[in-house]
Amino acid sequence: MAPRKQPAKRINLALQGGGAHGAFTWGVLDWMLQDERFVIDGISGTSAGAMNAVVLAAGMEAGGEDGARAYLETFWREVSRQSFLSPIKRSPIDIALGQWSLDFSPSFLAFDLLSRFASPYEFNPLNINPLRDVVDKVVDFDRVHHCSALKLFVAATNVHTGKIRVFREKDVTLDAVMASACLPHIFQAVEIDGEPYWDGGYMGNPPLYPLFYHTDTPDVVLIQINPVHRRETPKTAREILNRLNEITFNSTLLRELRAIDFVSRLIEDGKLSPDEYMKVHLHRITADALKPLQASSKVNAEWAFLTELKEIGRNAAREWMDQHYDDIGKRTTADLAEDYS
Repeated sequence: MAPRKQPAKRINLALQGGGAHGAFTWGVLDWMLQDERFVIDGISGTSAGAMNAVVLAAGMEAGGEDGARAYLETFWREVSRQSFLSPIKRSPIDIALGQWSLDFSPSFLAFDLLSRFASPYEFNPLNINPLRDVVDKVVDFDRVHHCSALKLFVAATNVHTGKIRVFREKDVTLDAVMASACLPHIFQAVEIDGEPYWDGGYMGNPPLYPLFYHTDTPDVVLIQINPVHRRETPKTAREILNRLNEITFNSTLLRELRAIDFVSRLIEDGKLSPDEYMKVHLHRITADALKPLQASSKVNAEWAFLTELKEIGRNAAREWMDQHYDDIGKRTTADLAEDYS
């Protein structure tokens, strides 16, 4: 690798979930691990973000930044290989139209309809989840538990209490990762210590607070897949459901952003002591290029699609870092008020 031209800076990463769109985050991480202008102190993830985070941690323990990049590529290759065996694929119409969605796929439409009328306990009584096999194959959880390079936080939602549970390095197991990605209309709840868990996105997509409670690094880079703003009003049933999901999975994140902005303003006004409260510098890399994609593309794991998302992520990371590297450690670059005002 080329020698560092600028001093390395410490950052925390917060990774959103988003199904196959998590390959965008893979691209961001791949570029960041290669760039070497900073050091990752902590990483928080939910759903696909949790998988990216856990794979990265295992890879870092196995072989540093190069090991993490190799592990991430292996993981997404395995995801694509598993999807090749799935009956849920793009239809000839989707392919002919040159779109990555599965909107005209009979198998996807049939499964989508089934999931609205039957629970996973009914249509999948054996609780088969090929993605679980992928994570189990790629990730050595002993390496995750002993990862000293960074702090790891994985979020899931307790079904009984509705509260978030954040798993730390030594608590992160295969079950914890699958709980973080457990969409309740597709998978049975994952039981851990006698408690059932669903997707962490309902209560934190991703949770930010562990990063400034358990690290000394004030800079948090949010890799945001789910858009907060859309200009178009959804009209079809599928568009309405997709927008509802985006709003739901962003709601807790927006509350945390509001709290961060509020505390930062109090510190700036001298009403809170910076010795007692950390002034968080929040940054954001957004997947704006993914906005035109239909929600059904989140279940498309074709290798050509995943690698395209990866390249989009790498380009987004490069552009953001070139623009904001000097701001890291000094100021917030994300417009927090824009999201909730």
